[in-house]
Amino acid sequence: MRALVIFAAFALAACSSAPLREDYAVPPEAIAAPSPPADGSIYSSAQHIALFEDRKARQVGDVLTVLLVEKTDAKKSAASNTRKETSVGIDGPTLFGRPVTVGGTPVLETRIGGEQAFSGSGGATQSNALSGSVSVLVVRVLPNGNLLVRGEKQLELNQGSETVAIEGIVRPADIAGDNTVRSDRVANARIYYAGRGAIADANTQGWLARFFASPFFPF
Repeated sequence: MRALVIFAAFALAACSSAPLREDYAVPPEAIAAPSPPADGSIYSSAQHIALFEDRKARQVGDVLTVLLVEKTDAKKSAASNTRKETSVGIDGPTLFGRPVTVGGTPVLETRIGGEQAFSGSGGATQSNALSGSVSVLVVRVLPNGNLLVRGEKQLELNQGSETVAIEGIVRPADIAGDNTVRSDRVANARIYYAGRGAIADANTQGWLARFFASPFFPF
């Protein structure tokens, strides 16, 4: 009975799945300052732009497009070989300079030998790629002028949903003229991609398979 209870606890733990991150939602403070009222029929300060200024994101509430160009490749290999040989010999006693024998065979003479060898190797390869674009919002302007951005994109598909979210710090100098920035230019980037639905479930191990692959499996 006790073994059944322990197995049921492990099974329920294996059934649980990691929830989607909810801390990428735009915080309430990411609200742009109100535009000044129109104060003229020809010139309006609400729509003005400086002579050398463009439409790049630079203030809280501005929208910036992040181009996802993430790609990582990792490879690791290891190999080891060890070998050890041991030999010990004990000569038999002698009497008057001659070995003591019984039937022509030396007595109390011993030869011991041993050999140990080990050979092992291992390797791992991992490759990830993510492309696309996500429009984010400037949620804070740091004292040095860098922009803290955060945003997400949710796609509702026929067989489920997908969520792409990104958060990080962007230098205004890295923003292109079309108000885009590459994701590899985002500092302290936190990129999150996950899905729900039939397609995501098809790529997920069952609870029993996760149990046998978990550290709790004793064999």
